[in-house]
Amino acid sequence: MSLEQIHLRKLLQIFYAPNNKRISILRADIRQEISKGAGLNGDGGDFHTAFWSGAKRHALGTADLRALTEVYIERSRQRRRLYPLLRDGFLLWWDEKRRWRNEPFEAILPSPHGRFIFEELAATVKVENLLSLEGGDHSNRLIYPYFAEEPLLSAEAARLGLWLMSVALPHRNAEEMRILDVIRGTSFGIADVPFLGNEESIFLQKYEATLAEWRRLREEYD
Repeated sequence: MSLEQIHLRKLLQIFYAPNNKRISILRADIRQEISKGAGLNGDGGDFHTAFWSGAKRHALGTADLRALTEVYIERSRQRRRLYPLLRDGFLLWWDEKRRWRNEPFEAILPSPHGRFIFEELAATVKVENLLSLEGGDHSNRLIYPYFAEEPLLSAEAARLGLWLMSVALPHRNAEEMRILDVIRGTSFGIADVPFLGNEESIFLQKYEATLAEWRRLREEYD
C-alpha cells in the first residue's frame, strides 16, 4: 500500500484530519492502489509538485510566482481556487516573515533528502523536495512544505514533523529545519515547538493506527 512508502506531509495530514476527512483520504488511497493494480493510469500526479517548483524558483529570483500561478490555473482549471490560496500563503511567509529578507542567499545543491524506516511497521516515511537555502552568513534553512488545506498544521503536528525530519536527515542540524504550512504562511522550527522526548512514540502509535485503519477499510473493497 502507498501508506507503507509515504511522504511526511501526507502522513501528517492523515494523522490530524477530522475523522470523516481521514477516512476519505484513506479510501482515495485504496481506490488508487486498486486502479494501479488493475493497470489503470492515475490522474497525472500531485499538482502541488508544480506549485512548489514555482515557489522555489520565486525564492531564488528566477521566476515570479504570481505569474506562474496564472499559468498553473490555465493548465488546471479545477485548481483555480487552491492555487491562489497556496500562492498567497507562500508569499505572505516569503515577503513578510522570512528572516533573511535583506541578506543574500543561494540554493543548497543538491538539496538534502532522506527517509526514515519504521522497522516495526515495515514502513518508510520520505522527506523530499525541500526549499534549501544558505544565507550570506553561511546559516542554512531547510524548508519542508505542508500543503493541506485541512487540517491546519498544529503545534503537535509540526513537532512530530520536525522530529521525523531530524531522523531522516541525521547529518543536518535540526535547528536549520522548518516546516511551512503553505496556505497559512506559517513556519515552525524547534525553537517554536521544542522536542519533548516523546515524538517517536507518538508518531509510531499514530502511524500504526493509520495502517490498521487502512487495512480495515481495504477489506470492504474485496
